[in-house]
Amino acid sequence: MSEFIKLVNNWSITQFVHTFGGLFEESPWVAELTWPTRPFNSFEQMMKVMTSMVLVSNEDAQLELLRKHPDLGARIHMSNHSVNEQSGAGLDHLTEAQYNELRELNQEYTSRFGFPFILAVKGHTTDSILEAIRQRNHRRPEEEFQTALQEVFKIASIRLEQWIDQMGDEQALVVRAAKTQQRTMYYGKGDIWIYRSYAKPLTGIQVIPESPFAGRSNILFGMNVKVAIQGDHLLSSFAGSDLSDFLPTEAMNHFILRHASEYTGATMEGFLAYVSERFLVTYPQITKIQMTGDQILLEDTPIQTEGGYGVSDLVFRYSQNDRATAAIEAQHVGNRVELNNHFSGIADLRLIKVQGNELADLSSETYTASSKTTSNPLALYLSVNWRYADPRDGIHDERGRYVPAEQVRDVAATAFHDSTSASIEHLLYQMGHRLLSRFDQLCEVSFESNSRTWENILSVIQESESSPRGAVYTEPNPSYGFQGFSMTRDDLEIHPLNSKEEGA
Repeated sequence: MSEFIKLVNNWSITQFVHTFGGLFEESPWVAELTWPTRPFNSFEQMMKVMTSMVLVSNEDAQLELLRKHPDLGARIHMSNHSVNEQSGAGLDHLTEAQYNELRELNQEYTSRFGFPFILAVKGHTTDSILEAIRQRNHRRPEEEFQTALQEVFKIASIRLEQWIDQMGDEQALVVRAAKTQQRTMYYGKGDIWIYRSYAKPLTGIQVIPESPFAGRSNILFGMNVKVAIQGDHLLSSFAGSDLSDFLPTEAMNHFILRHASEYTGATMEGFLAYVSERFLVTYPQITKIQMTGDQILLEDTPIQTEGGYGVSDLVFRYSQNDRATAAIEAQHVGNRVELNNHFSGIADLRLIKVQGNELADLSSETYTASSKTTSNPLALYLSVNWRYADPRDGIHDERGRYVPAEQVRDVAATAFHDSTSASIEHLLYQMGHRLLSRFDQLCEVSFESNSRTWENILSVIQESESSPRGAVYTEPNPSYGFQGFSMTRDDLEIHPLNSKEEGA
């Protein structure tokens, strides 16, 4: 067994399908079914398993696989694999006569068999391809169905061989990079659910133009916390030679829950910093601690009052929307505890803009941005993190410089509303610029996002001339664009926005 196949055997299903999902044309299900059969002794065995997954599938699945293949010589959008393969056989430089003949033969073949003509074109010329389709057009459907499957298997094998050749010297690089240079050693406890009633209210929040948020009652202060500890003294616990320094994870759970009653602040960041410091002081065998938290947002519920409607101070409802996040890392430095890493964030923010999206469209001919734009509804899934120049601003809410996730959410939504950017990337820059301009206590903001433009089904639905013109949309195909971006205060001077983009 080669070192390379050993590496592949250790891949997650996500990495495996990402790498090998395209071996069978637009049919990642073959790789998904193959992954659980690991380990493989060789890539040859892996390909045999893949072909067997196709052979044991039902006829409908096999037919769908065949239909995923594009017509040879067709001037349409197709996968990168198909583009390269057809180009290698000269099918991108057909004469007009060759193109017309191949198109007619393809149409005759598809009409007769119900799927496109499939041929592993490596080593073929235009003439040999034309001759092959002429001959196979006269076969029996049952015979041709099996021939087409065998050609699919040949194509997949060729694609795998090309991938292995492409990796080449990278194989040794990957193996070397996987060697551990420093011992990994930590353990901890996750899903520590905390509900503190009547915590200190979050007050003193400066109201900003983009958001009505001014504070939080904290009648119910909820968090889901995760803790991980590190320390050289913990090696004996892993080795089993000495458990005197071992701290049971259930003890961590109770330690955190107990200290929730003693915390006198109003923010999740402050609580994580407080508990981190108490851990390091109480357990000297711990040299470093990492804590993360997800806020459990409990929203107000309206109730009827004598004057109309008010907000209940007894009943709350769980929110299924975006959530605030935070992370703290602290360690012993001499005789003191030092906070050396921190961030606040908001995760799973989902925004839909129904019109006014001027994103550049893509040309199927050139695969590059064209001058056309699309204004279909745009779904943006977003996570934002931010760091304070002075961490105390995020930990001690009484300083009056705490930045709540609710305001960050509203600034992002406002930037999305105002933006007419032709790209998601520039939209993220506008969001970051607004956040850093609005909150001078922040030194950095970062984004992870993905975007999907809804597919238009019906364009004109209008009740009257004065009413907005409606349309019907559906979710797009599963592929999506994604972005990662961070910026600091230096960007405000180096890459300024114009006055319209800056907003208020």
